[in-house]
Amino acid sequence: MTVPYKVEEKDLGLGKGLFAVFNTNRGEWTCQLEEEKTPESVANFVGLATGQKEYTDPKTREKSTTPFYDGTVFHRVIKDFMIQGGDRLGQGTGGPGYRFKDEFHPTLGHKGPGMLSMANAGPGTNGSQFFITTVACAWLDGKHSVFGKVVKGMDVVDAVGKTATAAMDRPREEVKIESVKIYRTA
Repeated sequence: MTVPYKVEEKDLGLGKGLFAVFNTNRGEWTCQLEEEKTPESVANFVGLATGQKEYTDPKTREKSTTPFYDGTVFHRVIKDFMIQGGDRLGQGTGGPGYRFKDEFHPTLGHKGPGMLSMANAGPGTNGSQFFITTVACAWLDGKHSVFGKVVKGMDVVDAVGKTATAAMDRPREEVKIESVKIYRTA
C-alpha cells in the first residue's frame, strides 16, 4: 500500500523508499518510512507533514491544511532515551483533533537508536506526536507504533538527545523543526 497523498520524487541516494527529511535549527536527518508495514501511521504523518491531511489547529481550533510540523519544537528530550515532537502547542498536550489506532508489525520494534514511533497516551490515542529513540527501548514494543527509522543524520538526533533540559524534560534551548519534507525514491 502506498500513501494516498502526492509526494515529490527525488533521489536522496538512500535507495528505494519513502523518506522524511527533518530540517531543524540543530541540523538535518532523514527517516525511511515503513509504509508497507504501518500504512495508517505513515499516511497520517505524511498527510500532516505535507499539509494534505486536514486537522484542527490546537491553538486556533480552526481547520487547517498547512504543513503541521513546520515551526514546531521538540518539547521533550530525555537523555539516553528519546526526543519527542509533533505538538503545535509545544507542550506535549496538543494534537490534530483526532486519534487513530495503533499499528504493530512483527519486524518493527524499538531495537536500537533511531526508531521513529508514534507518541501516545495509551491504546488508540495516536495523533500527531512522535518520538525518535536514542537507544534500544524494547519495553515500548506493543505500546508505541514504530513507523520509520533514521537512515541519515543520527549524529544530529544524538546531539539533540543530549540537550540540557529543564522541568518536564523540556529543552533549555529551543530545538525547532523548520520543515519536514517527504520524498519518494524509485
